[in-house]
Amino acid sequence: MKLSLRTKVIAAVLLMAVVVAGVAGLISYNVYSRSMEEHYERLTMNTARSAASMVDARAVAALAERTVEIYRSFCPDAHTPPDFDSFDEQDWADYYAAFDEIARSPAYQETFDILNTLKEDNGVLWMYVAYMDAQTGQGIYIIDADSTADACPPGTCGDIEPGNQALMEQGIYEFPPYITNYEEFGWLASAAAAITDEDGTVVANAFVDFSMNEVVADREDFLLRLTAVLAAVTLALILVLSLVFSRTVVRPINQLSRATGSFVSDKKEERGSSAISLLDIRTGDEVETLACSIRQMEQEINTYISNLTQVTAERERIGAELDVARNIQTSMLPCIFPPFPQREEFSIFAAMDPAKEVGGDFYDFFLVDDDHLALVMADVSGKGVPAAMFMVIAKTLLKNAAQTGASPKAVLEKVNDQLCENNDAGMFVTVWLGILEISTGKLVCANAGHEFPAIRRADGQFQLFRDKHGFVLAGMEHSRYREYELTLCGGDTLFVYTDGVAEATDSRNQLYGTERMLDALNRGSDAGCEELIRSVRADIDAFVGEAPQFDDITMLALEIKDLGAGRMKKMGVQPTLDSLKRVTAFFEEELKGHRAPTRVVEQMDVVADEIFSNIVAYSGATAVTLGCEVGEGCARLRFSDNGRPYDPTQKPDPDMTRSPEEREEGGLGIYIVRRLTDAATYYYSDGLNVLTLEKRW
Repeated sequence: MKLSLRTKVIAAVLLMAVVVAGVAGLISYNVYSRSMEEHYERLTMNTARSAASMVDARAVAALAERTVEIYRSFCPDAHTPPDFDSFDEQDWADYYAAFDEIARSPAYQETFDILNTLKEDNGVLWMYVAYMDAQTGQGIYIIDADSTADACPPGTCGDIEPGNQALMEQGIYEFPPYITNYEEFGWLASAAAAITDEDGTVVANAFVDFSMNEVVADREDFLLRLTAVLAAVTLALILVLSLVFSRTVVRPINQLSRATGSFVSDKKEERGSSAISLLDIRTGDEVETLACSIRQMEQEINTYISNLTQVTAERERIGAELDVARNIQTSMLPCIFPPFPQREEFSIFAAMDPAKEVGGDFYDFFLVDDDHLALVMADVSGKGVPAAMFMVIAKTLLKNAAQTGASPKAVLEKVNDQLCENNDAGMFVTVWLGILEISTGKLVCANAGHEFPAIRRADGQFQLFRDKHGFVLAGMEHSRYREYELTLCGGDTLFVYTDGVAEATDSRNQLYGTERMLDALNRGSDAGCEELIRSVRADIDAFVGEAPQFDDITMLALEIKDLGAGRMKKMGVQPTLDSLKRVTAFFEEELKGHRAPTRVVEQMDVVADEIFSNIVAYSGATAVTLGCEVGEGCARLRFSDNGRPYDPTQKPDPDMTRSPEEREEGGLGIYIVRRLTDAATYYYSDGLNVLTLEKRW
C-alpha cells in the first residue's frame, strides 16, 4: 500500500508528538510524584522524631522492659517467637491478660495521651511505640495511639521490615522513611525514630504511618489532565503543520513528480522541451534547490544517455573481442585428446580453467623428436588480458627453445633472458619444464619458482616431489637454473598443476591446499589421466562451493604405459652422412642381439642406408630418431625426423620395364625398400615424419 507524502509526514509528526508528549508527561508525572513522596517522607520522619522527643523515655523504658518480659515468657527460646498459629481462644486470653496491667498503668496513659494528641493534630493515620526484638525478628507493640476499637493492644507482634532489620544489624535504630503498598492498608509513608534514655541507649521506637491514598489519587488525576492537554496541543500542531507542509513541500514536489514523469515518458528527441525545463518553483528553500538540481540532472542525463550508448557499444565490442581472445588462447593450448594416438608408450591429458575471460596459466606438451616429449606447466603473474599476452610470448619462446633439443636448464636460461628484455610491465612467469625420453622413461626437469610436481609410482600413492626451485622467469637477467632427473616406469603417473589448485578458496576464506589435492588424486589413482584431472576439479568445486574463482586452475597428468619387455629401443642422431655408420650399427646390434637371420640383417642395413640417406638429402631435418623393436620373428624399424612432411608410402613404383635412361629420376631407393620389407606405415604428427617398416622371417 502506497501512502502520500502528506500522510507520511502527518503520521511522522503524530508519532513524534506522541513520543514527545509521552516523554513530557512521564517526566512531569515522575517529578510530581517524586516531589509528593519527598514531602511525605520529610513529614513522616519529622513527626516520628517529634513523637520520640515528646514522650518520657524512662516511662517508655519501663513499659518496654515489662512488655518484653511478658512477651518472652511465651517464647520457646530466646531466638524463636511464640507460636501464635497454635493459640486457641484461651491462649489468646491469657496472653493479652498478662499485658492488662501495662495498659492500666499511669505511665502508659500519660504516654498514650501525648501520642494521641500529636496524632490527631498532624493527621497521622497510625502512631505507635514498639520494641524491636532483633533476636526473634519481631516488632512488639508497647503503645498504640489509637483511641478506636481497632487499636493494637500491648504485646501485638509483627515482622520487622527487611530493610529495618538490615539497619538494626548495623546498630541503626532510626528507620528512614519508606513507602509501602499493602492490599489491607493501602499506600503508606512510614518512618521510625529511636527513643533513647539519658545514656543514649535505645529503649524503643516511635513509629508514624501517613496514608498516601489521596496523594496517589491526586497523582493519577494529574496524569489524566496532563494527557488531555498534551493531546490537544498535539492535534493542533498536526493541523498547522499539515497545512504549512502541504503548501510549501507537497505541492511543489507534486509538480516535480509530474515533470519528471513526463521526462521519462517523452521520446528521446522530445526531451529538450520537457516539463522539467519549464518548472518555476520559488519556495526559497531546499525544494527550490531540488528543482534546480533536477533541471541540471535532466541535461546531464541526456548527455549520459548519449555517452552510455557509445560505451555500451564499445563494451559489446570488447566483450566480443575477449570472446575471440579466449577462443584463440584455448586453441593455442593442446586441446585434442588423445594428442598422439599412434603412441602407445604414454597417455596424457590437461585442462585449463581461467578465472576471467582469458588467463595467465598455460600448459603445453609436444614431441621434440620421436623419442622426447616436452612437458610445460606455467603461471604468469596477474590475470586478464595482460597476463594472456605475456602467456602467449612465454609459451612461444619455451616451445621454440625446447624444440632445438636443448636441456631444460638451457631452455629456461635462454627464455628468461629473452623475457627480461623490455619487460617494462614487470611481469614474470613460474615454469615447470620436463623433457621425457620416451624409450627409457628418463625425465629431465627444471623448476623456475613453480609448484612441486606430484608423482605416483605403479604400486604407491601420489606424493609431492619437493624439487629445488630456481628464480621465476623474467624476474632477473642471467638467472641460472638447476635440472634434475627422474625415471618413470610403466604404471607411473606424473601430475603437475598451477597454484590455482592449492589456493582455491571457499566462502570462509580457507585454502584447498596440497593435502586435499593429494587425497583427491589418491582416491582416483586407478583412473586414467582424464578421469584423474576431472575428479580433482570436481573435488575443488565441492570444496569451494558458491565462492567465486579467483585464480586460473590448470592441471596436466602423464601416465607411462607398461609395454612389457618388447619395448622399442631408440637412439637420436644428427641428420648427416657422417652418422650413417652409427645408424646401421644401431640396427645391426639390435637385430643380431635378438638372433635375427643374417640375410635379414643385411637387408635391413640396405633399408636403413636408403631411408636415412633420403632424410639427410631431401628432408631439411635437424634431428632424427631411430627406433628398433625385435621379437617373435618380426622386426620393426622406425625413422622419425622433424623435416618437411613427406610420405614415401605414396610414392609410385618406377616402371622397371623401361631402361634406366627412360625412367624418371628418383624413386628407385623407395622401391628397393618396399621390396625388402613386408609392411610400411607413415604419419605426420606434431611436426614429425614417422615412418615404420616391418620385416618378418
